[in-house]
Amino acid sequence: MKTLSTSSPQGLWYQHAVFYELNLRAFYDSNADGHGDLPGLIQKLDYLRDLGVDCLWLMPIYPSPRHDDGYDISDYCNIDPVFGTLDDFKRLLDESHRRGMRVITDLVLNHTSEQHPWFQAARADRNSPFRDFYVWSDTGQEYQDARIIFVDTETSNWTFDPLAGQYFWHRFYKSQPDLNFDNPAVQQAMLDVAKFWLDLGIDGFRVDAPPYLFEREGTSCENLPETHSYLKKFRAFVEACNPDALLLSEANQWPEDVREYFGDGDQMHMNFHFPLMPRIFQSLALAERAPIEEILARTPELPSGCQWATFLRCHDELTLEMVTPEVRRFMWDFYAPEPRMRLNRGIRRRLAPLLENEPARIRIAHSILLTLIGSPTLYYGDEIGMGDNIWLEDRNGVRTPMQWNSGLNAGFSAAESLYAPLIADETYGYPRLNVASQEKDPHSLLNWLRGVIRTRRLHPAFGDGTLRLLPCENPAILAYLRQNSDQTLLAVNNLSADSQTFRLDLAAASLTPLLEGETIQEDGSFSLPGYGFQWYELSSNPESKVS
Repeated sequence: MKTLSTSSPQGLWYQHAVFYELNLRAFYDSNADGHGDLPGLIQKLDYLRDLGVDCLWLMPIYPSPRHDDGYDISDYCNIDPVFGTLDDFKRLLDESHRRGMRVITDLVLNHTSEQHPWFQAARADRNSPFRDFYVWSDTGQEYQDARIIFVDTETSNWTFDPLAGQYFWHRFYKSQPDLNFDNPAVQQAMLDVAKFWLDLGIDGFRVDAPPYLFEREGTSCENLPETHSYLKKFRAFVEACNPDALLLSEANQWPEDVREYFGDGDQMHMNFHFPLMPRIFQSLALAERAPIEEILARTPELPSGCQWATFLRCHDELTLEMVTPEVRRFMWDFYAPEPRMRLNRGIRRRLAPLLENEPARIRIAHSILLTLIGSPTLYYGDEIGMGDNIWLEDRNGVRTPMQWNSGLNAGFSAAESLYAPLIADETYGYPRLNVASQEKDPHSLLNWLRGVIRTRRLHPAFGDGTLRLLPCENPAILAYLRQNSDQTLLAVNNLSADSQTFRLDLAAASLTPLLEGETIQEDGSFSLPGYGFQWYELSSNPESKVS
């Protein structure tokens, strides 16, 4: 197995960071209107600091009609009034920075809301300078090689607008017309948006859907050379504004295609490793490491200064785009047996329900997340094992209010009516499952996760070290080394529900366990309980004995 390396300089903040994706509307309501807001988030910053979060990633907080939970933006340079004001946002940045945490927010380059003034001007007048801000057609027959992304809801990437008298192009919902990046004015407008937020003090952006910026006939309209040329320009502009700012890309592509979004270290700093995520669940379902090994074999090395972002769950469905139809069917049958659990080519479920609320499975999934490669991203509420509501439409079932305590409205809000119903079933309902109860339980998921994040922080090689998978005759064992110039770390994970004994060829290395529980036997073999795991620090370099 090849060694995967970030080849990055020491000290890059995002390389060692734990990210936390936060739906602001779902987090904490400070003014009893049923929606979470910026002042409410500020009140909960100590909770996030104590969890071990280094960087908050906020889902869109801009004015929006919210046909797509804010990813349909109607004003790029303001805060949706339901969330607060620009002054509230500045205070969030100040208070986060004071606690040693950074803040990034979604920046949607590809499209706007249909209610954005640019689009309203464009559709109303063919002579408007904003007409060319969007992509139009008289026939709606162009770019037939481009796939439809939301296959559950859209039948075409073109929609006819009666007022405009033409079809407009959209890669996502028809309420989200794509911007025309062939227009230099559009390119400059998005640079201006970035500067507005960077001048306020934001620490960077999670760049939404970058593969789709340009269209060319006879192509898939994804990953085009023009896209990468613009992203280089965008990166240089951002660095000139703030050399420490981060660009975290959401290119949902195969690893070899994602590699192009890092460029020569002059495009994105980070990108999510989308195809790794479902294979973690596949490996747990099969009790074998092969799916993880296979996708890592396709994972290229990154340029200096770049890093993968890894995750178990997020605000979207668990995507199964980059698996075979046979694997997709297996994953649906295993993890989403009811049709309501499925969406597009994925699964709309939270982490705990996916893993049947089994503590050992939830914890080994986090062990892999925190030690395998890249910078881990937690999704709000997963740190307490929150449930989902599959009866809500689209992906809203994994975006329900945070469960702070067993009191009124789970401690989320004092309002009579909330933006979404609370989870109230026997297993995941807020009277039993909430932050306050878990903080009192030393063995809770929340307190366990706080502890392992502290351990990870003390061992930087989990962030910037090379990754080397270790051969093992037992297919249920996922074992690997993480190594930088200062330390060598070993993680061993049992993907099976049954206890396993196995050997690893580590020569004469001395192993110091980093977590509770002894796993090494007198004969030098390892023993792990079902879904067990352990992390070690090695006192000598076993590289010569590892292939």
